[in-house]
Amino acid sequence: MLPLPVLILIGLAGLGLLLLLIIRFKMQAFFALILVSIIVGLAAGLPMTTIPADGDTPEKLGVIQAIIAGVGGTLGSVAVLVALGSMLGKIIELSGGAESLAGRFTGWLGPKRVGIALVIAAGILAIPVFFDAGFIILVPIVFAFSKVAGLSPIKFGLPVAGIMLAVHVAVPPHPGIVGGSTILGADIGWVTIYSLLISIPLGVLSYIVAKWINRREFAMIEATKEMFENFGRDEASANAGLRAGEKAPGAGLVLSLILLPLVLIMLGTAVAPAFEAGSFWRGLLTMIGQPIFALMVAIAAAMYFLGVRRGWSAAKLGEVMESALPAAAVIILVTGAGGAFGRVLTETGIGGAVANVLASSGMPLLLAAFLISLIMRAAQGSATVAIATTAGLLLPAVSVLGLDVTHTALLAVAIGYGGLGLSHVNDSGFWVVTRYLGLSVKDGLRTWTPLTTILGIAGFLLTWVLYAAIPMS
Repeated sequence: MLPLPVLILIGLAGLGLLLLLIIRFKMQAFFALILVSIIVGLAAGLPMTTIPADGDTPEKLGVIQAIIAGVGGTLGSVAVLVALGSMLGKIIELSGGAESLAGRFTGWLGPKRVGIALVIAAGILAIPVFFDAGFIILVPIVFAFSKVAGLSPIKFGLPVAGIMLAVHVAVPPHPGIVGGSTILGADIGWVTIYSLLISIPLGVLSYIVAKWINRREFAMIEATKEMFENFGRDEASANAGLRAGEKAPGAGLVLSLILLPLVLIMLGTAVAPAFEAGSFWRGLLTMIGQPIFALMVAIAAAMYFLGVRRGWSAAKLGEVMESALPAAAVIILVTGAGGAFGRVLTETGIGGAVANVLASSGMPLLLAAFLISLIMRAAQGSATVAIATTAGLLLPAVSVLGLDVTHTALLAVAIGYGGLGLSHVNDSGFWVVTRYLGLSVKDGLRTWTPLTTILGIAGFLLTWVLYAAIPMS
């Protein structure tokens, strides 16, 4: 094996090359991750083909075999979870459920608390729906309330976007956190529980910080100004995707369908261990609490209540679910490539070298995880790539430290919040938010970037409090 300093340098050079390929040469992230994995593996001494075990010498995977093992090990559950989560989100998205949620919470809280109502509705909607799609769904609602109140859409839209991204990076079944958790071996159920718990104060913080940012007025760019002024004069509405005469589902139904898989997961994670090992009830609760099973139940319910019962044909329902898969496929492959990169780092010993450096530096693992993810996010823009890459890099350190279930889950959550901060011009989400809210690039860097960074740091600090407060088992 190469000396530890050399391994560290190879690992850093590999990360630098990865960022160069993605940022400078605009290379597709999946291809870039696999390419860098091959280069790093060969540079660090992995054989070109697998060397079989011989006596006391263990088998040594070849670089391609290590990549295949990393992709396969990661995608075993990630592919199914992300695909199922995408289907559930798409059914809710195209049924008009967003307007129902927003309208119900606004009715409960009153017209003077529209901003709070929209943040609550957005936080819930963001659980099954990807960030970009979820925010675009809510834009007509933000526009409608803004026109009634005589305000710029940034007043309502900024806190809505903040909490939706905070949920997207840390709450399963979103791909980044699911992939990172799988790479680390973290329990998805506990990741879900902790991230949901932390999302509540982050929603409050998103509202407060956005309100503080909005003390000053920001000029609206012409394209958005024209779209905003014309809103309501044509058929543009939150229900534009519904057929003539088709009504959006009730808010209670939509809320129930979103919460159903979360409740089932929590039953399997928190309640099942209370029963005796091997008992019927423990086995049943453990099974229904598996994220894949929980999402299957929720999708089946959504297919009936949002589809069949409301007059959707089997063909339309199939088309809706099919339309969710192309976007999910790219994210699944990127996550798998992140797992391959992590496996190569493990096989070469680079990951172990990183673990030794962290141990000798005195930097807490949780802080290192957050900072690496934050740097990766700022450098190349994708939260999913940042989370998966960071998890792969730190996997050997986690194995050496022997973290328990709880603290491994919290480590995954901390990495997720690292992928939340420093959203700027290399992030597609930055452009979605700024263009729909009418912000220039300069104003986007003054508003959206600070908001995401404050939420990311706050999410990490809350995670650290739980990490320190819960005893290691």
